[in-house]
Amino acid sequence: MNNSDLADTLAAANGMTKAEARKVVDSVFAAIADAAVKGEEVSLNGFGKFKVKHTPARDGRNPSTGAAIKIAASKKLGFAPAKAVKDRLNG
Repeated sequence: MNNSDLADTLAAANGMTKAEARKVVDSVFAAIADAAVKGEEVSLNGFGKFKVKHTPARDGRNPSTGAAIKIAASKKLGFAPAKAVKDRLNG
């Protein structure tokens, strides 16, 4: 499922146009991304949590040459599903 499919499902379920639903979907994802940039956790009851995870800088190896390289520190957006979602997945 992609953003358009999600918007179509939202539009059908709530009696709105596809364009309105697409704006809502885009706004929700933009709000989650904005919160992540600020380092905030986004918790959606019954669905899960989006958290920013910090990965420290480390040494690595180039797989082609075997040469040592420095891997820069980075931030990643992680997702932890809520128990209700886990239970639905595992039936």
